[in-house]
Amino acid sequence: MLEHCVRAIDRSLKLGEHGLPLMGSGDWNDGMNRVGWKGKGESVWLGWFLCTVLAGFEPLLVSEPEAIATGSKERFEQRRSTYAIHLENLRKGLEKAWDGDWYRRAYFDDGTPLGSAQNDECRIDSIAQTWAVMSDVADSYRAQRAMTAVEQYLVRRGDGLIILFTPPFDKSKLDPGYIKGYVPGVRENGGQYTHAAAWAIMGFAALGQGDKATELFSLINPINHTATRAGVLRYKVEPYVVAADVYSVTPHVGRGGWTWYTGSAGWLYRAGIESILGLVVEGDWLVIDPCVPRAWPGFAMTLRYRDAVYEITVANPHGSGRGVGIVTVDGVRHAPVQRRARLHLAAPRATQMIVVTLEKEAGGEEMPA
Repeated sequence: MLEHCVRAIDRSLKLGEHGLPLMGSGDWNDGMNRVGWKGKGESVWLGWFLCTVLAGFEPLLVSEPEAIATGSKERFEQRRSTYAIHLENLRKGLEKAWDGDWYRRAYFDDGTPLGSAQNDECRIDSIAQTWAVMSDVADSYRAQRAMTAVEQYLVRRGDGLIILFTPPFDKSKLDPGYIKGYVPGVRENGGQYTHAAAWAIMGFAALGQGDKATELFSLINPINHTATRAGVLRYKVEPYVVAADVYSVTPHVGRGGWTWYTGSAGWLYRAGIESILGLVVEGDWLVIDPCVPRAWPGFAMTLRYRDAVYEITVANPHGSGRGVGIVTVDGVRHAPVQRRARLHLAAPRATQMIVVTLEKEAGGEEMPA
């Protein structure tokens, strides 16, 4: 399995002249199938994503007999070194894709940028910004500035949308691919592609902005699109499943697209459970790292995993909304790790009572009782 994965990674390591991964006939957005179809176009988003993959695989390449087959130790150690060097080179290339207020999305085969202020259409694309944060390798100031641009240009609170990019493709001379065949504001062509909208929520949570992340989760929650009769008539699709897309251009603003056909539901679930409530299972570890609204006094959740039950209570007495200060398991205190609760999974059929108290923000004021 590991060999299969690293061979796939190795296939992706060739970089273009801007120091970024080749885009080929599309990356996550397969509708952009002509950006790099001649073999020279590059993807900024894919660069952030590849950074995440390389960083995640590094621990798996440690030379341990039970993890790596006999005779392959040297190969995996060499790959580990190669990936570390490649990761550093990628960071340099990605920072050169900074456009002044956000990161560009890609470069066409002829070097023309996409997702740049110089473009008439697709001036800013959300996923090049959100994954700059989620990859945890972007310059800190730029990452925050990029997410500010996402909120400014792509979050449309009045319409209940977080759109993929703006403006949609329509009349420009750019030929990004079949995405331009969609009506402007529909599906990947500048509508809300909910898969990417979930990443925006996760990006704001990664910056520690729990109020904003939770607000935006509520903004695109399908049940809230049908809270009124007018909302029902506008949205038109089921309120109890996540739609793959929601349209963003008149006369179809707010109308849901494909339902029951989407990976968005899984990502939105992760945004809520992992990024906001902060509950993550990492191998044999249980991690609790909430990023919730300051006004929440706390919350409780129950996790059943591997025949064990975890009754988890999170308290937010200082109104910080983030940063674990105190952790107790069955009354026994444990030290937080980098402001997170990180605990070994319990034995089978065990029940653990976990209490997490969020710390007071440095220099902050406590919320009134």
